[in-house]
Amino acid sequence: MPRYDYRCEAGHKYEVQEPFGSPSSQACPKCGKPAQRQLTPPTVIFKGSGFYKTSGKSGPGPRPSKEPDSSARSKTPPVEAPNPSTSHETPSAAD
Repeated sequence: MPRYDYRCEAGHKYEVQEPFGSPSSQACPKCGKPAQRQLTPPTVIFKGSGFYKTSGKSGPGPRPSKEPDSSARSKTPPVEAPNPSTSHETPSAAD
């Protein structure tokens, strides 16, 4: 059963565990004056990135692109690793 927060006309606050569909007003247990159910927002915790406009930004200004600019790339071609099967010579049986 859910728990509801109530507040009476005199300012008393209290919490009651009631079934769904129970009336939203009742008498205050302390003073007997009418009390109304208070709306309480649920607790929500967002985990991860992308929930806020500022998430992932380091400060004001445009967000950096994921790929570097062509001017920032190296002009030399990548060096290939030597093939292990061709770089080692096998000893011959005649030695």
